[in-house]
Amino acid sequence: MDVLFGSIDVRDLLPTPSLDENSPLSAPDLRLLTEHLQVRSLEIKSRVRDHVLSHRGDFSEIFSLCSDSVSRSDDLCSSIFQALEILDPPLDIEIRDLADKIRCKKKELKERRETLEVVKQISSFLERVESVKECFRNGRLVEAAVALIGLKDKIFIDESGDSSAVIFGLLKEEWVRCSDELQDVLAKMIESAVQFDIKSETLKVNSKVTMGKSENCELRIVLEALEIVGAINYGFAKVGDLIVKHVMKPVISKKLTTVFSDGLNQNNDDNYESVLKLVSSPQPQGSKDDVSVYSELIRVIKFIHKSICYGNANWMIHFGKLTWSRISELVITFFLSKDVPNDALKIAEFQSIIKYTAEFEAFLKEICFISGTDSKEEKLSLFVHNIEVHFATQKRNAILAEARNLILKCSFSLSPNNNVECAENYVELLFEKDRYIVSEAAVQLMDLVHQTLKDVCLSPIRVALEFYHTARDVLLLFKAIVPVKLEKQIDTISQEAIILHNDFIFLSQEMFALAFEYRSDFPVNVKEIAVFADIAPYFRQMAEDILQKQVQLANLSLKKAIDCANGYQNTHEMQHYTLAEFSIVQVTFILEKMHILWKPFLPMSAYKRCMCEIMDTVFSRIAYDILLLDDIAPEETLQLQRLINMTLERLSSLIDSLHDQRNENEIPSSPLPLEGTLPSLCKLRKLADILDMSLRSIIASWENKELISCGFTASEIINFIKATFMDSTLRKNCILMIGSSS
Repeated sequence: MDVLFGSIDVRDLLPTPSLDENSPLSAPDLRLLTEHLQVRSLEIKSRVRDHVLSHRGDFSEIFSLCSDSVSRSDDLCSSIFQALEILDPPLDIEIRDLADKIRCKKKELKERRETLEVVKQISSFLERVESVKECFRNGRLVEAAVALIGLKDKIFIDESGDSSAVIFGLLKEEWVRCSDELQDVLAKMIESAVQFDIKSETLKVNSKVTMGKSENCELRIVLEALEIVGAINYGFAKVGDLIVKHVMKPVISKKLTTVFSDGLNQNNDDNYESVLKLVSSPQPQGSKDDVSVYSELIRVIKFIHKSICYGNANWMIHFGKLTWSRISELVITFFLSKDVPNDALKIAEFQSIIKYTAEFEAFLKEICFISGTDSKEEKLSLFVHNIEVHFATQKRNAILAEARNLILKCSFSLSPNNNVECAENYVELLFEKDRYIVSEAAVQLMDLVHQTLKDVCLSPIRVALEFYHTARDVLLLFKAIVPVKLEKQIDTISQEAIILHNDFIFLSQEMFALAFEYRSDFPVNVKEIAVFADIAPYFRQMAEDILQKQVQLANLSLKKAIDCANGYQNTHEMQHYTLAEFSIVQVTFILEKMHILWKPFLPMSAYKRCMCEIMDTVFSRIAYDILLLDDIAPEETLQLQRLINMTLERLSSLIDSLHDQRNENEIPSSPLPLEGTLPSLCKLRKLADILDMSLRSIIASWENKELISCGFTASEIINFIKATFMDSTLRKNCILMIGSSS
C-alpha cells in the first residue's frame, strides 16, 4: 500500500519540472496537469484492485474474525443485563450504599479518635491545674506560678487573651478562675503581711506570712509568685493605698514624723518584723524647714525599699508607678504650693526648695522608685521650675477674688449730692470734658487694674504676661457680673442703672489710656501684645444700651400719660379739658422726675441728649395730636392754646437746664429755643401762636417761610386751616396756594 499511495510530486507531472515554485501556472499548464492527475488516479485504482484480488483470502479471514467478535460482545451484554434484572435491589445500588457506609464509619472513627485526643488533653490540663492548686496549698508558690504560666501557653496566643487553636472555652475559663484565685490569695497574703495600726500609728511588715494550715511563707516568695503571674501591681494596690493614706499624707502635711526600727519578734525567732512608727511633730505645723519633708519621705521610701520590696528594682518600679502620682500631688498641695512666694521679689529665695526637690527626685531615680529616663515623672521639678508661673497664677487668683468681692459687695445706689464735685466718686473723663459720679466698685476696680499693670512693669516675662491677662480679666469680670447683678434695676427707671452707665463710660475711657500709660515700661514680649482698646468699645456700647433702655422706659411712661388726653378732642368741654390738663400734669411730673434722677449723675452731654430726646417725643406727640383734629371750635382754640402754654410754662426750668452754660449755677437771662437738639419745641410754641392767628396771618407766615422753619408741613397747615376756619373763597385760595407751594 505504501507503493500505491506513495507521495506524488505535482511538479513531476508538468512538462517543465524546473519551473520556479513561486511562478504562476498558465491555463494550458493547469489543463495538462488535470489530465495527468486523472490518468495517475486510474493507475492507482487499478493497482489497488489487483492487490485486493491477490490477497482475497486474507481479507475474508479478517472480516470473519470481526463478525465473530461483535456477535460474542452482544451475547455477553445480553447475559449481564439478564443477571442484573434477576437481582433485587439492583447490585449497583447495593455497592453504592455499601461505599457510603464505609465512608461514614471511617469518618466516625476519625472523630472518635480526635475526641479521645481532646479528652486526653482536657484530662491532662485539669490534672496540671489541680497540680498547680496542690503546689499552692503546699506553699510552693513559685512552682505554682510557673506551672500556671506554662498552662497559659496551651490555651492563649498572647497576653491579650486571643484564642489560639482553641481546645475548649471551658479550659480558658478554668485557667482564668485558677489564676484569679491564686492572685487574690497572694494579694491577701501581702495585705496581712503589711498592716497599719491606727491607734499606735505604726506600720508593721512581717517577713513571714501564714497561709491557712500550712507553714509560714516568706513575703519575698509571695512577691516572686505575683511577679511570675504578672500581677505584682494587683498585689501592691491596697498596700500602696494604705501607705499613701496613713503614712505619706500625714508626713507630707507635716503633722507626723517617722521613727524606723528593724528587729526580731520575740514570740517567734523566725518571724522578722520591720516597724515604721509615726510620732507627732514636735514643731507647730508649717514651721519645719524646707528639707524636712523630703528627708521624712526618703526615710519612708527607704523603709519600703528594704522591708517590702527587698531591694528589688523591678518591684520598686511597680510600687512607684502605683503611688508616685498621688504622692507628688500631696507634696505639691501641702508643701510646694504653700511655699510659693507672695511677693515677686522673694522668688529668688525659692531656689533652695528647687535644689532639695532635684536631690529628692535623684534619690527616687537611684532606687528605681521613678523612671530615670521619663521626664514626665519629674512632676515636682516641673512644678518648682515653673515657680514664676505658679506665683503669677496664685496672685492672679487673689486679684480676681478681690475684684469679685468688690463688685458683689458694692452698692450702686447713691443719694444725689447738691455739691456733686465734692462727692467721693466724682471723676473726670480723660478724653471728654464731662464729669460725673461713678460707683465705688468702678473706682476701686480701676485702682486694682493700675496696681496690676505696675506689677507687670516690674515682673519677669512669664509673670508679666500672666499679670497683663489678669488686668484684662478684672475688667471683663465687671462686664460679666454687674449687668446680671443689676438686671432688675436696669429694666426699670432707676438710679442704679444711671450709675452703671457712668461706670461703663468711665472704664472704657480709662481702658483707652492704659496701654499708652504703661507701654514704655512693659517687658518687650508684653509690649508687643498689650492692648485694651479692643474691649473698650464693648463697655461703651453697654453704657449706651443701658442709657437707651432708660430713655425707652421714660418714653413708654410719657406715652401712657399723653394717651390720657384722648387726642385733645373737645377741650372746650369741661370734662375733656380736665382730662387734657391731668395728662399735661402727669407728663410734666415724669419729665421732672427724669430731671431729678439724671441731672446730678449723668454728664451734661448725656443728660442733654436724653432729656432732649424724651422732651422732643413729648412735644412732637402733643403737636401731632392737635394738628390731627378735624374740627376745632373757636373757643376750643383758646383751650388748646392754654394747654400748650401751661405745658411750656411747667417745663420752662427743664428747658433752661438744657442750655449750654459754662457755669451750671448761672441762669441765662433770655433762654433761646434749642433748634438743633429740640426742634419740636419751636413747633409747639408756634402752634400756640397760630391757634390765635387769623387766616391771612397764617398765610403770611407760610409765605415768609416762618412756619416751614418751625417744622410745619404743607399737609399739616392745610389740615389745620380746614379744621379751624369755615369754608370760603379765601380758605380755598389759601389751601390751593399752600398746596401748590409744597
